[in-house]
Amino acid sequence: MPVQNNIKEIRKQRGIKQLKLAEDLQVSRQTMTAIEKNKYNPSLELALKIVKYFELPIEEIFILKEDDKS
Repeated sequence: MPVQNNIKEIRKQRGIKQLKLAEDLQVSRQTMTAIEKNKYNPSLELALKIVKYFELPIEEIFILKEDDKS
């Protein structure tokens, strides 16, 4: 089951630049790019930092996609 996220949408809605978010979370901009493009899942620690940063429930940021295989 792949994990997807709404980080880019939330960040843009709030007018936060990707570099600012990366700096605030103490990661590289390249890391944030990969996470936003769903090419990389953040560590549990980083995921929790993102949740705290946006002050949103984890379910509004990260989504566990169900496999369509039956």
